[in-house]
Amino acid sequence: MTREKSALDDSLPPHVQLIQMGTGGWVTAIVTTAAQTGLADQLAAGPKSADELAGPMKLSAASLHRLMRTLAGLGILTEQEERRFALTPLGEALRTGAPGSARATLLAFNGVLWRGWEKMSYSLETGQPGFDQAMGMPLFEFMGRDATLASHFSEAMVGFHGAEPPAVAKAYDFSSFNTVVDVGGATGNMLATILSSHRGPRGVLYDLPHVVGDAPALLASRGVADRVTIESGSFFDTVPAGADCYVLSHVIHDWNEDKCLTILGHCRKAIARDGRLLIVEMVLPAGDTPHPGKVLDMVMLVFTGGQERTEAEYGALLGKAGFRLSRVVPTASAVSVVEALPA
Repeated sequence: MTREKSALDDSLPPHVQLIQMGTGGWVTAIVTTAAQTGLADQLAAGPKSADELAGPMKLSAASLHRLMRTLAGLGILTEQEERRFALTPLGEALRTGAPGSARATLLAFNGVLWRGWEKMSYSLETGQPGFDQAMGMPLFEFMGRDATLASHFSEAMVGFHGAEPPAVAKAYDFSSFNTVVDVGGATGNMLATILSSHRGPRGVLYDLPHVVGDAPALLASRGVADRVTIESGSFFDTVPAGADCYVLSHVIHDWNEDKCLTILGHCRKAIARDGRLLIVEMVLPAGDTPHPGKVLDMVMLVFTGGQERTEAEYGALLGKAGFRLSRVVPTASAVSVVEALPA
């Protein structure tokens, strides 16, 4: 994604563009419902009609047909003879476990978590997460109580940020490091990609116990399990000490400044004297330049109380934590690598 105006046609009148933006939630609801019902999985073996699927799926045949007809209009299904529908390539991507994790992403973001958006005005009024107001607890605490949601979220992060790890591994030279600690690294997708691209360093994956639960399988599937030590804990308490490289990928943007300074402070205490701290985030461009991070900034406001930042804002934050911003390395994806040295 290079433009955040979406795929709207600039030739349309402004009011039409605004209405299309504002009613995009209709399509969100339709596609998410298809994901929730597992419709793509039901069609994996071949074309079927709503009459054939309604019984096993415990749905109204007439309503299901209308949903399938609508999905065909969106390019997810295609209608064939005898009112049967088949998956298109777009529909194939909606199957469970399909490359890119589209289904998990829809289930994670557009299910119960969607309620956070209902409290966006609260976030604008107070600067506090609307999700907390809607659900009565912070996002990560909420997910910690729902293993299915947490698993969907972890898979969604792999799919949602799928282009980033190889872009980071290519843009930044990790080969000189002895140990790369992926702080808040979830199931290890970023760390596995770095180690696969750079044979020299070993890795430490560090995250909460319920988050790293799926990590061994992922690391084994990527052939780097023997080079990674998994440690569980909270980066608000401590981080593994003594390494020469610490990676914070989509961690700092999740938290307010005080909590960011706590995380960065633990990294400052732990890092080797000649080490490097690498923050992987969407560094916001100045002015009107469109960037996906500008929309993600609103997600952070509503759901976690965090924010995306400009290069200058990262420099100021790092300075408060005892680091010096060295450079910002762009990648072929939407993220950049913010490199910092102990001050």
